[in-house]
Parts: sequence; structure tokens; C-alpha cells
Amino acid sequence: MEYLENRELSWLKFNKRVLEEATDPNTPLLERLSFSAIYQSNLDEFFMVRVGAITDKAKNNNTKKDGKSGMTPSQQLNAVFTEVRRMQPSVEEALRSTMKELAAYGYEHVTFDKATKEEQSFLEMYFKRELKPFISGVVVNDALPFPFLNNKEIYAVVQLGPKKDTSVGIIPANTSRSERIIHLGKDGKRFILEEEVVLRFAHLFFKNYKVMDRALIRVTRSADIMVSGRGPEFRSRMEELVDKRQKLAPVRLEVSDVFSRDALDYLCKKLKLKNVRVFTSRISLDLSYLYTLQEYDADPKLHYALRAPRKPAALSDTRPVFSQVKARDILLSFPFESMNLSFIRLLQESANDPKVTSIKITLYRLARSSKVIDALCTAAEQGKEVLVMIELRARFDEENNIEWSKQLQEAGVKVIYGPRDCKAHSKLLLITRKAQGGGFDYVTQIGTGNYNEKTAALYTDLMLLTADRDIAADAEAVFAALLSGSFVEKTNKLLVSPLALRPQVLAMMDEQISIAKSGGKGYIAAKINSLSDNVIISKLVEASQAGVKIELIVRGLCCLIAGVQGFTENITVRSIVGRFLEHSRIFIFGSDPKTQKIYIGSADYMSRNTIRRVEVAAPVEDERLRRRIREMFRILMKDNVKARIMLSDGSYIHERRNPDTPLNSQEYFYDEAYRRLEDKTARQEQMRINREKGAARKKAAKPRGKTAKKTQTAGRGRKKRI
Repeated sequence: MEYLENRELSWLKFNKRVLEEATDPNTPLLERLSFSAIYQSNLDEFFMVRVGAITDKAKNNNTKKDGKSGMTPSQQLNAVFTEVRRMQPSVEEALRSTMKELAAYGYEHVTFDKATKEEQSFLEMYFKRELKPFISGVVVNDALPFPFLNNKEIYAVVQLGPKKDTSVGIIPANTSRSERIIHLGKDGKRFILEEEVVLRFAHLFFKNYKVMDRALIRVTRSADIMVSGRGPEFRSRMEELVDKRQKLAPVRLEVSDVFSRDALDYLCKKLKLKNVRVFTSRISLDLSYLYTLQEYDADPKLHYALRAPRKPAALSDTRPVFSQVKARDILLSFPFESMNLSFIRLLQESANDPKVTSIKITLYRLARSSKVIDALCTAAEQGKEVLVMIELRARFDEENNIEWSKQLQEAGVKVIYGPRDCKAHSKLLLITRKAQGGGFDYVTQIGTGNYNEKTAALYTDLMLLTADRDIAADAEAVFAALLSGSFVEKTNKLLVSPLALRPQVLAMMDEQISIAKSGGKGYIAAKINSLSDNVIISKLVEASQAGVKIELIVRGLCCLIAGVQGFTENITVRSIVGRFLEHSRIFIFGSDPKTQKIYIGSADYMSRNTIRRVEVAAPVEDERLRRRIREMFRILMKDNVKARIMLSDGSYIHERRNPDTPLNSQEYFYDEAYRRLEDKTARQEQMRINREKGAARKKAAKPRGKTAKKTQTAGRGRKKRI
């Protein structure tokens, strides 16, 4: 249909928006390098996961067409490969132009041929002393076995001859004992990469052969793994599967510059890859070294303005977080507010609070050095009931989560895993505490992002803390279902997938459709990472056709095309890509602030989230917090610096409505966090001054001696008579 787009092609458009940040003149030069590296790492993961999955379908002769684009798996792959090739010149130009501008600051990525004679002599000595002793080359032909090439590692390959049959030599181009960057100057800004030096001297590994041609290569392997299970053997099965993933089939071969056709065909034959999966790059095959370059210069012109997460203005330093939440709901906004001074503080206080009886939490992705784990272990060691649902199938975090699960169990934590055939992606915490006078109090936390201190400083996310007993009862039901391997079917307030989220979302959309059909102002809004759920898309189209105004902020892939007459003319779609990764999810239904329904949660509008995962979304009912979220959404919709708006052909353009009054929503929210804290500090200081003045006036007015005593008595007597 003309208002639908293929999921994979839509995702590639998102990655193009990431690349645009690498060429934006308003992005500081060293920060542009990051976006080039992010573009490449995004594409690596895309090939490992999505291309890997579609490849499996194509291999199984699956001819089922994509419901959005009408393409078979094979056609989708061809479309993806064509678009990736089309983008490659832009990727190369983005990096070259940035390095050219950085030359004014002393940065230079030199080739061996352009190095000075002294530098060439140094590099030859460096190769012989620091690289060659730790790597070895292997000759491969039809009489010799082909070596296993590790996923995403760089190898130097050479065509060897002259012989009738093709032979190639393969050398690992990176050693684990050294950095990839070889410095040619004291400040490190003039450099060459390790793999480039290995390639230059590759002939020294094959002295009995003539080297006919040489290049660098990099293989990307499928990472499309999924396993079902829940029992005690599940963790060991996951460990085996993670190890197996390193050896899954190749899905892409990258080659530096032009290489011998015969040798390339031979490599493809051995890797069982078709030539269509070979991609040529004239820049480094691994751009992760660009992050290191950022550390070489502290010039503020080359970096984003320094920002640090603020202490949340809604929290007092003098009272436990639990008691503050009991008094009123609290909304936290990351990275603008500090996770350490809010959520981590709540966990640590609860771990050491003798009245806290239990802590239950779902974990998906964690920091490498996690204060969350430390607090949970402390709580268990102090005799509290601690239940942790840790999802071992969190892609690329499996190994990390396996190790955390072991550490938690050693500390006495009860560890469970996600449902047998369904990942648990929810961000949910329930703390139970003995109440004064008997009974229990509860604090429930529902978030849009992971309990990860590192990403909390890089991703925009929201977190609701509430003492609402209905929400606590729903949270308890979620944990009970996770324990039993079942799913929540009915709730009081929370939306919980896979059974009790999408039906409620559709029902709230239907309410807005009814309002619009009755002549009212129907309104639907959402801020999400992705939109691909066919059922939700169909409902949004129905709402648009009924006259409902729909505003969507979708960072990544969006399979719904906005502005198509007769279908989606009442829908606008914006994407914000900037300094921080937009990650928060907000659902809004209704235009009247009094009756409007607002939720935050962990689910995107993708079928994997709405019907194939355990996700949780919570209503925001405190009017203070509702106003704050409405204002957030308003600012996001007014962003004219980092926002792109989707056109009716599915393309995106920068939103430049008010060039004279630029509004960068992410910078606005950081400024707001600074202001909120400054205002709170100023209020506290003024209250302190007022208290001191009041105390001073009382002291000055206080009578002394016997006369004063009589006066006070007389005063009290008069007041009493009145």
C-alpha cells in the first residue's frame, strides 16, 4: 500500500539520519567522528541481526511477501544491498571531509606512502618488533584448509602466485596487545592504523611466494539466535548458544578498495557468500578508533558543551526517597537528571532500610560495573527477599547478563528468567516496606529505559516513581506471572504485554475515533523508537481517516508514511537525532487536559513489543507530572534543529520552521534541568534567610526580666478573654 514502507528500508533511512549528524556544520568536529562510527556500528548490528534473519528465510525458500512492501525475503535483501551501496560514497565523504577540517588542529591520518622516510623506517621497525612476532600468516588453497575468520575482525589478505590455481594468504591484522592507532607524533594526532602497516608488510609472511595483490577484509556473521526455556539448565544452554553465535554463517564481506577478482571469488567460495554480499570501502573497515581520537584534544570548539546530569529538583537530600515518593509521585528525566542521585539512591537506601522486606525487579541491560547489582546483593545479604528477573536473551548482552545472574545467586538473590518463548523487556521495580502502625507501603517504579548508569547519561528516558496501591498490585501480578511462566491478562492501571497492552491501546484510539466522528477534537500522540505493528498502523490510518489529529515522534524505523491523501493526511511523523539517543516512550490519548490519558513505558509500537514481549506502561495521573510531560512533548514537536519531518513520499527533511529562533529540544531540557535545580536552591536559600530573619525578629522582640514576664502573662490573659 502507498502509505506503508518496508521495515528494513525504513531503518536504513534512520541510519542515514545518523550519518547526517556526521556532516552537520553545527555538530562539533570531533563529535562528527562519533556519528560516523555510530553509523557503521549500527550497520554492523543491522547485518548481524536483520540481514541474518532474512537470509535464513531466503535460504529456506520462504517466498512469503512482506505485508508492507510486497517483497519476498530475497527481494528485501537485494533492496537492502542496493541501498547500502548507494550510501557508501556519503559515508566515505563524511569522514574525509571531517578529517580535512581537523587538519587545521593537527589531525592527519597518513598512508604509508605519504609518511616521511623517517616515519617509514620507524613503521618497518615497529612492525618487526611489535606486530610480526604476535601474528602469523597462513596460505590457503584447495589443498589446504580455510581458516575461521572471526566476526568483525580485520584481516590482511594477499593473492599469491604465479601458480595455475588460486592461492591466498591470510593474516590477522590486529593484535590484542597493542592499540590500532600507531602514533607518528607526540600528541597522537598524526597517525596510521595497525592494519594498514600489517598490509604494507604482508609479503614478509610469504617469502616463498610472489604477492600479486593485497587488501584488507572484514567478515560480518549472523547473530540471529533465539532459544526457549526457563529451567535451571536454561543458563547453560544460553552460554553454549552465545559461543555458537561467534561461528554462525557470514552474511557480508567488506573489502578495502579494489582487490583481485579471482582472489575475491575464491574468498566468496570458501565463505559461501555470493558476490552481491561483497561491499567495498575506501575508508577503514572498523571506525571504532575514531572514539579514541576525541581524547587527543580538549579544545572546547571541537566538542559538545560540557553537560553533567543534575541532581533531581523533585528530591530532597534530607529525607529517604521512599518517603518522598509516598508523599507524591515523582517523574525523573534522563540524562538531564542523575540516575545515581535518584534511582540508585532509592535502591541503596532500600537495601539498608530494616523496614524494607522485599525488592523485586526486572533487568534487561546493565552497566559493566553496576551499582544496581551491588545494591541488590546488599539487600539479599541483609536478609531481604530479593527477586530478580534477568533476561538472558538481551541481544549482545547475553554474556554480561549470564555473569550477573551468577553473582546475584551467590549473594542469595532469587533469580528467574524471562518466559519460555517471550523476552521480558519491561523496566519494573516493586519495593515493599513495613508501614508505621502495621501493614505495608509500596513504591513502584516504571521506566522507559534500562537500569544502566552509563546509558542513562547518553539516552533520553523517563522514570515514574509512585506509591499508588493499584499500580503496586499490578506490579505484583507481573512478578507473579514471571515466576509462574504465565502472562498477565487483566490489570487495574498498568498496560502489560503480551496480553494486556495492545488491546487497551487500540481501545483508547477507538475512543478518539468516536470523538472525531461525533464532531469533537480527537487526538493521538506518541513518542516511540519504532513503528511497525501492522494492527496499530491500521488503527492509526483509520483514526486519520476519521479526522483524528495524530502527532508521532519516531526516532528510528517507521513503516507508516505520513501525509498520504486519503489515508494518513492527518498524521505527522518527526524523527529527532542528536547528541543523545532518543529512547523515551510516551503515549497520549485525547486533547482535553482534564480527560487526557498519558502513559510512559518500555514498549514501542512494534509487534515484537506489543504481542511477543513482556512490556509495562504506566499511567501518569499526578497533574503536576502530566503538565510536565505535555510540555516535554510540545517542546519536542517544536524542535527545529535536530528534528526531521517525514514527507508524503517517505523521505525526511530537516524541520526549519523558525530559523531565527532555533530550538534544540535536548539542549532545552538540559537547560531546564539546570534551571529547576537553581530555582530550588534559590528557594531553599531564601527560606533559610527568612527563617534566620524570623528567628532574629523573635529574639529582638522577646521581653526580658520580671516586667517582661508580667507583660507576657497579661498578654496571654487578654488573648484568652478575647
